[in-house]
Amino acid sequence: MKTVFFDIDSQLDFLYPAGALYAPGAEKIVPAIARLNHFAAASGVPVVSTTDAHTEDDPEFRRYPPHCVAGTWGQHKPESTLLQSRVTVPNRECPLAIEGAAQIILEKQTVDAFETRNLPRLLDLLGAERCVVYGVVTEICVFHAARGLLRAGRSVALVTDAIAELDAANARMAIDEVLAAGATLTTVSEVCGQ
Repeated sequence: MKTVFFDIDSQLDFLYPAGALYAPGAEKIVPAIARLNHFAAASGVPVVSTTDAHTEDDPEFRRYPPHCVAGTWGQHKPESTLLQSRVTVPNRECPLAIEGAAQIILEKQTVDAFETRNLPRLLDLLGAERCVVYGVVTEICVFHAARGLLRAGRSVALVTDAIAELDAANARMAIDEVLAAGATLTTVSEVCGQ
């Protein structure tokens, strides 16, 4: 079964107190995300890292405070989570030149990665069957990614000690919904070994 890791929106604006849409305590999961990404690379498993890449007047800012504006500090990922061999796939029609890339940074402008032009093609190109999902924010972008992967016929393992939320009650409901749809729960140690 072909495995792909999904590092969802691990960006500075979400992970650190100085960020525009900080998830309290999210900085604590950065080492877990880095460990998962580097374990995947060492194991020959591709990592798809979704990233918000908003414009300054993005429609999403009617619902959420401005965050992850393309090119700003907050839009970047922590250095520790980046892999040496990586490519960025913009949210527009383009060739998917991912040959040899350990990390594919998939840009998006909405909470649902499945609203990007390239995720369905990327899943097929990678032959993704089993998806290991982690990142931020649990009840929003992580939820949409996990639910979308399940709907696309992929199996999903949600890494519980590598996710962070804005609201604990909403995060629990999101986790319950993806579990009811067939996802499983795992931990960093279970994925990477002790």
